Amino acid sequence: MNLHLLKSKIVNLKSEISITGSKSETNRLLLLQAIFPNLQLENTSNSDDSDIMQKTLQSIQLPTSSIEQFDIHHAGTAMRFLTAYFAIQEGNEVILTGSSRMQERPIQILVDALNQLGADISYQNNEGFPPLKIKGKKLSQSKVSLPANISSQYISALLLIAPKLENGLELTLEGEITSIPYINMTLVLLQSIGVDTSFENNIIKVAPKREVTTQTLVVESDWSSASYWFSIVALSEIGTEITLSSYKENSLQGDSVLAEIYKDFGVETVFNENNTITISKTKNNKLSIVNYQLNNCPDIAQTIAVTCFGLGIGCDLFGLHTLKIKETDRLEALKVELTKLGAEITVTNDSLHLKASQLLYENICIATYQDHRMAMAFAPLALKVGIQIENAEVVSKSYPSFWEDLKKVGFEMQPLSSN
Repeated sequence: MNLHLLKSKIVNLKSEISITGSKSETNRLLLLQAIFPNLQLENTSNSDDSDIMQKTLQSIQLPTSSIEQFDIHHAGTAMRFLTAYFAIQEGNEVILTGSSRMQERPIQILVDALNQLGADISYQNNEGFPPLKIKGKKLSQSKVSLPANISSQYISALLLIAPKLENGLELTLEGEITSIPYINMTLVLLQSIGVDTSFENNIIKVAPKREVTTQTLVVESDWSSASYWFSIVALSEIGTEITLSSYKENSLQGDSVLAEIYKDFGVETVFNENNTITISKTKNNKLSIVNYQLNNCPDIAQTIAVTCFGLGIGCDLFGLHTLKIKETDRLEALKVELTKLGAEITVTNDSLHLKASQLLYENICIATYQDHRMAMAFAPLALKVGIQIENAEVVSKSYPSFWEDLKKVGFEMQPLSSN
C-alpha cells in the first residue's frame, strides 16, 4: 500500500492519542515471562515485532524430539532475544531464521558469547549470520566479555537469560558503552521481578533466580512512537497541543530524551498526574543548526533529521553507528530520501550532517526500505508539502495504528496504486 499524504494543517489543535506499550519493554518482559510463567503483563505492544515474539514463545513445544523451525521475519529484537532463549532450552533443537534482510544482519558477537558460556549454536548458511541451528542445553559457564560499543540487544539477550544460568552471569563490557539506557532498562526490569543485579566499572552481574513471585507488570507506552508526534507538533502552528498516554517522567526508555531535545524546536512537554503527557508548540525557535549526541537513543535520529529539514534547521547528529545494521542502512536511506526533497546532507559511518535549507519539491515518493521508522519519520512533512509514502503498511512493525491516528488529528491521505 502506497499513501499520498496531502499538504494540510492539523485540523484538531487539541487532540488525544493512546499509544500501546513500549516494544523494547514488551519484548524483554515477554522473554522473562517465558522463563518465569507466573508473570502477568498489561499494556503490551501491539507491534509486529512483539506479536511475532509472543507467538513464537507460545508455539514452542517443550520438550520435543523433532527440530522446530521459527521464522521471525524482520524482527531484530526477537532474533537476538530468542537466540539466547533457545540456547538454554535443554533437550530442544531449533532452526531460527528470518527475512532476507535479517539474514544480512550480523549476530556473531552474540553467538560467540553464548557458545563461550557453553551453548551449541551453529550457522546454517553464512558464517556470522542467521539462520541459526540452536541445540538447547544447560550452560555451564558464567563469565563472558563483549565489546561495549555493540548493539545493546546482544547485551540484553544475555542478561535476560542470566537468572536461569546455574551461577548467574558476570558480563564484562570492553570499551565505551553504547545505548546505556537500554542496558539499564533490562537491569531494572530484572530487579522489578526480584533478580539481584549490579553494574559497576563496565562489569554487569546478574544473580541466579529459580522462581519469582506472581505479579503483574504494566508496560510504559513507547517513546519511539511518541517521537513522530513531537515532530508533528514541532512542524505545526503555535497553539497545537497533543496529549499522549501512557508515559512516566522517570522513564526507563532512552528515547524519553525527546522531551528535552524538542524544546529546541519550540515544543514543551508537561507530565500529567494520570500518566499522560501533553506536548504543545509554544514558540518558533530561530535556531540555524543543532548538534546532538544520540548514542543512547539512535532510534529517534530519523525523526530528528526530518524535523530539522522541515523547519529549515541544520543538524549534526552523532553516535549513530548502530543504524547501519537496522532494517536498512538508515543513514544511507535518510541521505537518499532527504536529497529527493532538496536537502543537502552527508553521512559517515556514525553521523549525519544536514545543512539548513528549504523543502523544494512536492509529492515526492519516499521509499521505506522495509523500515517502519522511515515511513513514520517522513509522514509529518505533510504539514509542509504533499508527500507520498511507499509501502506504508510497514508501520505495523512497531505502530500498526499510526495512519489511523494521523487521521484523528486531521491528516488527509489517499491510497495510491502500488504498481
